[in-house]
Amino acid sequence: MVIIVLFLSSAAAQNEGQYTHFMFNRLSYNPAFAGSSGNISATVLYRSQWMGLQLQAPTPTGKAGEKPTNMLFSFDLPVSWLHGGIGGSFTSEKVGYHDNSTFAIDYAFRIFWGAGTLSAGIEADLQNYKFETSSLFGTSDLSGDPTNPVNNANDPLVKSQDVSDFLFDASIGIYYQVPSQFYVGMAAKNLLATKSDQLNIKNTRTFYLMGGYEYTFPYNPSLKLKPSALFKTANFSIFQADLACLLDYENIFWGGLGYRWGDAVTFLAGVNFLKILQVGVAYDLTTSKLGFANGRSLGSLEIYLNAAFQISVPKRPPTVSGNTLYLR
Repeated sequence: MVIIVLFLSSAAAQNEGQYTHFMFNRLSYNPAFAGSSGNISATVLYRSQWMGLQLQAPTPTGKAGEKPTNMLFSFDLPVSWLHGGIGGSFTSEKVGYHDNSTFAIDYAFRIFWGAGTLSAGIEADLQNYKFETSSLFGTSDLSGDPTNPVNNANDPLVKSQDVSDFLFDASIGIYYQVPSQFYVGMAAKNLLATKSDQLNIKNTRTFYLMGGYEYTFPYNPSLKLKPSALFKTANFSIFQADLACLLDYENIFWGGLGYRWGDAVTFLAGVNFLKILQVGVAYDLTTSKLGFANGRSLGSLEIYLNAAFQISVPKRPPTVSGNTLYLR
């Protein structure tokens, strides 16, 4: 008999990705950001968490599962006749025996308010959760001897085929910005907290508060200091804070430091090519017990790419028509 400990109570599904480049990736945290940059923008992010971490397989023939890996693609653009902007994203997260992905579409309604713009946004999500039960192994020895493996096909409590399910959820947010000065936004993700009976999981409502400021040095306008922060909580029971400060030179090069509370010190650097293509890299030095100091992982690496451009539609010249009047 395969002995496997199962948590039969409803588990919380958390598919909100964690990114060190959060200041460049505001759409994934707040749908009200869609179109705020005024550009047609496309972003790609790839994150490898806890590089070098050795995951031990449960048996010599078993599979240890995947270390956390996140990938994101998003785009957004302003649409004047919608009085705001639209966007969309695809995210993929692999961790352990779970492979989750999300498709999302966003709409933001925007008005001028004071010195900046105020927007309210809504997002619809289609989420796919997959659990690789076929990769699970146990042992037929009550002492837990891993040299005598038995796969889950012999355990009536575990399905022999991978299990997946689709969930629909929604998010809302508000966002205010004064270009080249500051921005602030709040959002609530997974508002419906939908549940999968097949996988026995339930989406977790997650709340975000984010903001940033831009300070130009008066005696050297080529240099700008850009502090930013992201605070999030899952059902007001789990809290996390990300803080970062970048130094930007001529809107071409940037670099800086950050801190994720209780998790990592972060280092960021990037370059802007022709003000169209941004390339950035971030490294997280893990400060928790999973870090290098405890001989576990070498930290986390993140790659960021963004392409942004504007399409100018020339205005048609006015057409003038008339009748020629002859006077005699």
